[in-house]
Amino acid sequence: MRPASLLPHALCMIGRPQESEAALYYWKYINLVPGDDPQAVMDHQVEEVDAVFTAISDERSLHRYEPGKWTIRQMLNHVTDTERAFVFRALWFARGFEAPLPSYDQEISAAGANANSIPWHDHIDELRNVRLATLSFFRNLPQDAWTRSGIASDNRFTVRALAYIIPGHVAHHLKILRERYLK
Repeated sequence: MRPASLLPHALCMIGRPQESEAALYYWKYINLVPGDDPQAVMDHQVEEVDAVFTAISDERSLHRYEPGKWTIRQMLNHVTDTERAFVFRALWFARGFEAPLPSYDQEISAAGANANSIPWHDHIDELRNVRLATLSFFRNLPQDAWTRSGIASDNRFTVRALAYIIPGHVAHHLKILRERYLK
């Protein structure tokens, strides 16, 4: 039986976001997502992330590429927490809530996580479980929800832009991992 992440999803052609759908800062993530189907990219990343992170030993997961930088565990915890935050934003906007959402401060999140004390394999499992929930959320969105928008961190986002930011953020950190931590 195929894992849930690899089951075909109903193709929902949402198109790529326009510049007005996310603040300029977030385009560094959106631009890392090829094509017009961010769900397919998210689905592919389940296997890619598993392969990359399971190849890292428990000991190596505590490595920092320079003093003051996060360990690999802290970086993976950041990726997981940030995905949760972006999916919550997408949920909030998709369901029509109008109240603005506060900023997400990655340093506060990292400090509160105590990521280095959590077993490495638990971090890997946690990201996989969060990603499967993310995929389930996006696969079940009504068509009109993709263009709904709201304010978070004093910036306007559409649900569609958030669907691209999520896999782009993962791709960004995989690149950093390969270039700085694993070289």
